[in-house]
Amino acid sequence: MKITKVEAIPFAIPYSHPLKFASGAVHMAEHILVRVHGEDGMVGVAEAPPRPFTYGETQAGIKAVVEQIFAPQVIGLDVFEREKVLSRMNRTVGNPCAKGALDVAIWDLMGKVLGQPVTRLLGGYTDRLRVSHMIGFDDPAKMVDVAQEFLDRYGISTFKVKVGRQPFMLDVEVCRALRQHFGDKVDLYIDGNRGWTATDAARALRAMEDLDLLFAEELNPADDVMGRRWLVRQAKIPMFADESVSRPAEVVRELLNGGATAISIKTARTGFSMSQRVLFLSESIGVENYIGNQIDGQVGTIASLVFGAAYQATSSRAAELSNFLDMSDDLLADPLVISGGELKVRDLPGTGVVVDEEKLSHFRLDK
Repeated sequence: MKITKVEAIPFAIPYSHPLKFASGAVHMAEHILVRVHGEDGMVGVAEAPPRPFTYGETQAGIKAVVEQIFAPQVIGLDVFEREKVLSRMNRTVGNPCAKGALDVAIWDLMGKVLGQPVTRLLGGYTDRLRVSHMIGFDDPAKMVDVAQEFLDRYGISTFKVKVGRQPFMLDVEVCRALRQHFGDKVDLYIDGNRGWTATDAARALRAMEDLDLLFAEELNPADDVMGRRWLVRQAKIPMFADESVSRPAEVVRELLNGGATAISIKTARTGFSMSQRVLFLSESIGVENYIGNQIDGQVGTIASLVFGAAYQATSSRAAELSNFLDMSDDLLADPLVISGGELKVRDLPGTGVVVDEEKLSHFRLDK
């Protein structure tokens, strides 16, 4: 079945609880809904969340590159010619979230054509993932309250703590408050979003050695090559690369440089096809992964869930699947429900996304 049309629809949904972190803050989900149409009227759907402070992509930029650059190159191709699609998209440098969304939408369409859930086409390992929640900058007591609420309401017991502030003791105090409040009832890990120097990161890690952190992520900038190597060599916990590895070649670079020991996978920036490459590369050399969050809405969260549940390696850790709860609304006709700390894959053809057209009409910006 051939691709007949590609749409990139801008929409905006306010956050009821803005997320603040070292490289920026998010108050509004100004995202793009990508739709890939097939000959028989079937449509594949995906979400592209721009992160200008991380990848340089904007909402307007994603819409432009999808509709003006990618669409003319993929219209007319068979939906199953994924490698041709990837080859043509990769002629354009950068734009990871635009590429990732188009790839996910094509997989969604393939699943609908075959009448199969995409998670089964990818690997079909499990039908659910444990959920981790990201907690943004705030006072220690308020961050403890947020974690307690998510534990009580949703059963979530794994938390990513945003760090990277100056002085670094602000974040040490937060992590200590969380551990003192919850004891061993929760798992904690930290994400610096490149906010610290290698020296500050090393001091912060030493100050938190007794807090039993699972791992740390992107504590200092990716181009701080010697600093990252130095930090990894002395760290006593795994050091995950995230925004520094937006494509497989960067994964190889970061691992060979010694700047990380593990890799975060985000379908928002590598789709399903390139996420497979990252996962298989990691597995082949004994490198751990987990499923990260691009501050996705529910459409993007389903993509992360579908991919993570497909493989044993990505389902072994809690996945970041809950930050849509901080949005005031969303686009799904049947909203996601986190229960007992888990999120289940929907047994529907494709990724399981069914968009509420009235909500899309309300929130879209190109009416």
